[in-house]
Amino acid sequence: MALMNDGPTTARAAILVEQNADLVIEEISLPDTLDVGQVLVEIKYSGICGSQLGEIDGVKGPDQWLPHLLGHEGSGHVLAIGPGVKHVQPGDTVVLHWRPSRGIESTPPKYTWGEKTVNAGWVTTFNNYAVVAENRLTPIPSETDLRAAALYGCAVTTGFGVIDNRADIRLGETVVVFGAGGIGLNIVQGAALAGARSIVAIDRFANRLELAKSCGATETIDGSQSDPWGRLREIFATESLDVFIDNTGNPSIIAEGYKLTSGRGRTILVGVPKSGNDTAIHTLPLHFGKTITGTTGGEAIPHEDIPRYMALTESRNVDLTDLITEIEPLEGVNTLIAKMRNGESAGRCLIDFSL
Repeated sequence: MALMNDGPTTARAAILVEQNADLVIEEISLPDTLDVGQVLVEIKYSGICGSQLGEIDGVKGPDQWLPHLLGHEGSGHVLAIGPGVKHVQPGDTVVLHWRPSRGIESTPPKYTWGEKTVNAGWVTTFNNYAVVAENRLTPIPSETDLRAAALYGCAVTTGFGVIDNRADIRLGETVVVFGAGGIGLNIVQGAALAGARSIVAIDRFANRLELAKSCGATETIDGSQSDPWGRLREIFATESLDVFIDNTGNPSIIAEGYKLTSGRGRTILVGVPKSGNDTAIHTLPLHFGKTITGTTGGEAIPHEDIPRYMALTESRNVDLTDLITEIEPLEGVNTLIAKMRNGESAGRCLIDFSL
C-alpha cells in the first residue's frame, strides 16, 4: 500500500443516503493509503448521466450499498498512484469512465463520514477527490478542454460506440433515435459523422430537439405534441428504416420500433427497461436478417476509443461543449438532477468543482 503523504485527506461529495431522495452534500474522509491499482484523482468536472437517476430511483431494486457515492464520467488530474499502477502517472490529465480499460481493476475504496462507511465503486465522480481503479482512467493531452473531456467518460463513448460497434451504419442509411438526451444527442451526432442520410430524432422536450438538429438530425418529432408513430409511418412509407435506436427502455417503444424497421433492419437497445418490464416481438423476421440487440456503453474500449473519438471531433470541428447546457457547483447537483427530470435541461449537465 502507498501512503498518501502531503495530499488531501477529505473530499466534498454528493452522497446517496436514501433512494428516491435528494443527494446529501457532505465532507468525507479519504482512505489513508492507496491499495494495489488505486489512483487518487482530483476531479475538475463531472457529468450526470441517466444511470445516476436510475440509481437514485432504485430501478434495479433495493440498494444494498447505501450510503454510497455516484458518478461515472468526469475529467481531472492524477495526484498519486498505488502499487502496480503503470498506465497513469501523477500529473496526468485523465478522463474518468465506467467502462473498464487497460490496467488494474483495484478493490473499490471505502470512505468515512463521521462514524459511517461510505461505499464506492471502481469510479465515482460526484466528489472532488476520488480513489479510482487504474482501469477506469484514460490519459489525455494536458491542453484538452476538461469540460468536453468529461463527456468522453460516458456520453460520447456510449453514443459514438453505439454507432461504431452496434449500428454498423453504412453511407446513406436511415436512422431513428428515440430519446434525445445526453447520450441520444451523441448518437445523433455519431450517425451524422458516419454518413447516415436521414436521422429522425424523437423526444418529449422541444429544447432537446432543437439541440438534436444542431447535432445532425434531419427531422425531429415532438412526442408530446403529436403521435410519433403516425409520423414515422408517413416518413418510412416510401423508404426503408435501416436502424432504430431506443434510449428510453420503454417496452412498447422497443416493440414498435422493431416492427417499423425493414426486413434487414437493426434495432439497438440503449435504454434499459425497469426490472420486470418485458416486451413482446414477432420473432420470425429474425430468421431472415432483421436483428435486435442490446448494448452496454456502446461496447467502447476507452483507451482505444477516447483518443480516436477525440481526434475525430477535432478534425471535423465538432464542439462538444455545445452539448453542455447546465453547469453548477457540487452544491447544485440536486438542481441539475431536477432539470434533467423535468426536461428543462436540453443537453448534458456538468458539476464544476471549481465553483
